[in-house]
Amino acid sequence: MPVGKHDKQHIPFTANQVELKTGDVVYTLTDGMPDQFGGEKGKKFMYKKLKELLISIANDPMEMQKEKLSKAFFDWKGDLEQVDDVCVIGVRV
Repeated sequence: MPVGKHDKQHIPFTANQVELKTGDVVYTLTDGMPDQFGGEKGKKFMYKKLKELLISIANDPMEMQKEKLSKAFFDWKGDLEQVDDVCVIGVRV
């Protein structure tokens, strides 16, 4: 749900509680990485691919996750222009 002005602003936010355990990792992100064009066909990276990547690296040390995310982004983007801000924040409990 966007925070700014958008076409669904009449829909209220829903508060959820999630019980976290030691070792869990929580990610928050902008839409910059999923929306980045690249790859062989110049398509978007997409949320599904990002989710699969995050799941595959979640047990790695945080610094290694940063390196793998950065490499995946720049490998995907290649020589294409970056289309948006990219922010991925991960916190291990």
